Amino acid sequence: MKRGAYAARRRGLLLGVLAGGLLAGCGFSLRRLDGLPFASLYLDAPAGSVAARHLRAWLARDASTRLVDQAETAEAVLKLAGEERRRTILSLSGAGRVREFRLEYRLSFSLVSRGAAPGFEPEHIELTRDFTYDDARLLAKEAEEQLLYRDMENDAVQRIVRRLRSVSRN
Repeated sequence: MKRGAYAARRRGLLLGVLAGGLLAGCGFSLRRLDGLPFASLYLDAPAGSVAARHLRAWLARDASTRLVDQAETAEAVLKLAGEERRRTILSLSGAGRVREFRLEYRLSFSLVSRGAAPGFEPEHIELTRDFTYDDARLLAKEAEEQLLYRDMENDAVQRIVRRLRSVSRN
């Protein structure tokens, strides 16, 4: 019995080392966080914008780009507009109660550059999530709805950051 367990453990260890070697040999690597192509950036967003708050937090961690307080001193200006949340009914039960909702999050953004890097025209992000609803679990479903909105907001911010990284210097 002990001999079989020892052989199984060795076999598992050998498979783990082999899988790690194959991943390293194929060129696999984790996604790197490259900086933005701007030395300074001004974020022009409506007051209370959740996406702007997330972007400011991300830019505070990015050592390559400095967030400035005035648009005149920035190399580029990122404008956020049209941030909108919407909830629509997808389906009803036979008794006329809501069974499913569709959550929508929309955000428009554009980049105006003063430096060598080009800007871009307004772009739109539209994200949706569907979720089931139950009146008996009201608090849990409200928490789930807020979690789904937060997930969509984070996804939108990541898309904006990827779009900003794709801007190249001439």
